[in-house]
Amino acid sequence: MKQETYELFKTANVEAIALEISQELQTRNESPFWSDKVVPFSTAILSVLIPLRDNKTLFDPQGKFVRELTPELFLDWSDFLSLKTLAFTIQKSNEAGELLRTKLDSAQRKEYKNIDLKILGAYLSRYTVNLEHENLDFPIANYNLHQGVSNVIKSLL
Repeated sequence: MKQETYELFKTANVEAIALEISQELQTRNESPFWSDKVVPFSTAILSVLIPLRDNKTLFDPQGKFVRELTPELFLDWSDFLSLKTLAFTIQKSNEAGELLRTKLDSAQRKEYKNIDLKILGAYLSRYTVNLEHENLDFPIANYNLHQGVSNVIKSLL
């Protein structure tokens, strides 16, 4: 991955990263099918990861504290099941007023600030993820589609 990509993920906002991904898509002449999916998917993930990064409460899908947002961490969260888990973790954390379901230390968990889930929630509901009941599954076709989206994003970064 390019050094510029690492710098972008370390400091840029959601819009700047999404714009960079969109521009990279255009230079690669990806199929419109993928182009229509990559930017909204990236924006949905970043709408949660950027606030976690900025609040120094960023964690990986295994719940371990991570110091900075990298393209690799972004790709780890781009797994559709991981993203669904992230949405429910943030939802429960918003309700509790502290970061739950992670291995961050107590002081870090208490530093958590509520994160707006509108963008991620709207994205997931478009792909029939039940946002009321975490244990309900989503169609495997949606999982497979997002594996393809993740692969396109990986090629761009």
